[in-house]
Amino acid sequence: MTDGGSSISAVRQLLATLVAAKPRGRIAELGTAFGEGAYAMATALPEDASFITVENDPERFQVAAQRLAGTRAEMVLGDWRELMPERGPFDLIFLDAGDAAANAELAISMLAEGGILVKDDLTPGPPDEVDPVREALLRDPRLAACEIQTTATTAAIIAVRRN
Repeated sequence: MTDGGSSISAVRQLLATLVAAKPRGRIAELGTAFGEGAYAMATALPEDASFITVENDPERFQVAAQRLAGTRAEMVLGDWRELMPERGPFDLIFLDAGDAAANAELAISMLAEGGILVKDDLTPGPPDEVDPVREALLRDPRLAACEIQTTATTAAIIAVRRN
């Protein structure tokens, strides 16, 4: 997929749309990378919403900081697993960092009831034991989730935390 580099246009458009639907939302991105997805979210941010994005790589953080200059995005350098749980719950989380399968439980625990979780960079297909990210998100009983195809060869999972 993107190997942590840049988000694809369809995902940036999806994120901007979801952010715009959260007028009083608390929005988080876990894994800023170079800030392309963050920029799409920050520029769609409604007046009463807040947005925080976290990146642990200092070089990527600097590139993203330049891209996000002048937006209302709050950028944090560090490990989201240590920094973000106390700042939740969030109404929208873009899970774009590292090992999503190993960290799905923590990310889900940070979602508010009715909150939306987005995970991209997947290869389209059914949930199975071979893909732990798909298994974790599509089969978690706390979530109502579906997979959408974002390009001919990529997919994303959109999940909502059940009440």
